[in-house]
Amino acid sequence: MSASELAAMSASAADAEASDPARATQLYRSVIFGAGGTDAESVKVKESAVDRLAKLLARAGDAVSLKSVLTELRPLFKVVPKAKTAKIVRGIIDVLATVPGCDALQVEVCEEQVAWAREEKRTFLRHRVELRLAALFLELRRYPEALKLIGALGFEVKKLDDKLLLVDIHLLESKIHYALRNMPKAKAALTAARTNGNAIYVPPSAQCVIDSQSGILHAEEKDYKTAYSYFFEAFEQLNNLEEDARAKRALKYMLMCKVMSGQADEVANLAAAKGGIKHQGAELDAMKAVASAYGARSLKDLQLVLASHEKELQDDPIIAAHLGALRDSLMEQNLLRVIEPFSRVEIAHVATLIDLPLAEVETKLSQMILDGKFEGILDQGAGCLIVYDDKEQNAVYKATLDTIANMDRVVDSLTAKSSKIVA
Repeated sequence: MSASELAAMSASAADAEASDPARATQLYRSVIFGAGGTDAESVKVKESAVDRLAKLLARAGDAVSLKSVLTELRPLFKVVPKAKTAKIVRGIIDVLATVPGCDALQVEVCEEQVAWAREEKRTFLRHRVELRLAALFLELRRYPEALKLIGALGFEVKKLDDKLLLVDIHLLESKIHYALRNMPKAKAALTAARTNGNAIYVPPSAQCVIDSQSGILHAEEKDYKTAYSYFFEAFEQLNNLEEDARAKRALKYMLMCKVMSGQADEVANLAAAKGGIKHQGAELDAMKAVASAYGARSLKDLQLVLASHEKELQDDPIIAAHLGALRDSLMEQNLLRVIEPFSRVEIAHVATLIDLPLAEVETKLSQMILDGKFEGILDQGAGCLIVYDDKEQNAVYKATLDTIANMDRVVDSLTAKSSKIVA
């Protein structure tokens, strides 16, 4: 079958997609697997048909057929250039990821493709699929497997000096360590990604990931001003690339940084600015509600916002972690304000005043006492909190410590000088 005949059949399949998906599927399969030339034009038509068939099956939620298409394509891959093979395989895996509830199947497909690529000595393809598999392990919170795979992959790719792939590997490694709360290793991996990126041209999409990860790590260190600047850079680039989902996430993180740095009053204007208008929706409304509750210093309002926007705020682990810290901070401020007039007060009364469960209030008060937020004790027998007046620090203690420190420096200096004289 000539390239023109294949193109005509593919066009017929495209016309039938909406009205008769089954016929469209059959026509696409005829284009891909039927007799046809292996010239460049025919391969191009078949590649396009594979992409359209994959998307058609994904819309139908037929993940199993998508998996079988990859296996059936292997004879074709023997006559198609390796670079095109890698593009087709990665494209089908990406389309498969859009089918809900098929995480286990995605892992199975990636593992099968890695084994096939290893057997066929297709190193370029294997490395990319292994990277996708490691990212999938991260999404599924299978951290030990993700770390093991990314470590072995990084070691192998360093020998090949594929710097662009190394950038992606180190970025994923940083995300895995961040998920494991290992901040030193997360920062080290991000630094390695930057170092490799400085030696080559990094595509804007990859630079956005570097900026976003930098913002996440700075936010973890409470440096919200620097984090905001990184998220802003990522947001602008993603807007230019028209990657709306990722741009909206970066904008959410920008708003989060404004709230966490005590600039909640700027959130509404920022969300309504030119860059944020097209991203309006439930997620930005949730962040504006958080800013409003925090601006009013109302723990009750913040609790209501977190409950009513659970999907928008709690499903994102980064937003959830920082808003959890914000809630704790607001809770401490409310508790300190409530107990300020008292020297002795029932814990149940405090819980009633701030409208929180008794057990949670008791736990928080004991934590605040241990952290030195105020002087007091919990009389659990009587169910009371006893608050002491803050003790004034005696200035003599500080002066004495300063004097001892100065004397220590003088003695060290004299010892060093005497050692030089003796020598």
